[in-house]
Amino acid sequence: MENSERSYDLLEARDLARLADLALADQKEFFRRHPDIAAAYADRLLCIALCQGAGLHYIDHRNGIKDFDVWSFYRRSPECTFPDRRPRIVRDFGDPRFGQSPDRPDFVGRRVDIFVKAIDAAKTMTYSEAVRHYMAVGRTRTSRLLRQKGVVALYPADCRGTILWRGPYEDAG
Repeated sequence: MENSERSYDLLEARDLARLADLALADQKEFFRRHPDIAAAYADRLLCIALCQGAGLHYIDHRNGIKDFDVWSFYRRSPECTFPDRRPRIVRDFGDPRFGQSPDRPDFVGRRVDIFVKAIDAAKTMTYSEAVRHYMAVGRTRTSRLLRQKGVVALYPADCRGTILWRGPYEDAG
């Protein structure tokens, strides 16, 4: 099994679906353990997105995949604060097609880091408008880091593969 720094294989629809499923399973487990947060956020999911280097690789086919950074973006609730410091959740992609992450030789596939973020978004904003707004004007460390690379929708399923933010190519059109 390959254990190199990056994989340059192209992401396919089934890979995007697998990443969405991992994030959805994580959310289900998180909400089961935190019913108070679930009550305020269960119906506020905007989208799940592939971000950072793997998102950029989906766009440019050159960046390579070191790991998969998957972010679930929620519309911020006025009733309940989503924990901003929720630690990343680490999962195994479970398919060796992209090789293994060098730091996780115990995994079958690449490391998947799952994050969650509540963002300010008007009720009238679509998921893509909300995420693009967060990328464009967000002043948090997270928004600054995420906007440097690509952001690709994983969920909702009918929007899977939609490019939400082109990273360094955003101004290039």
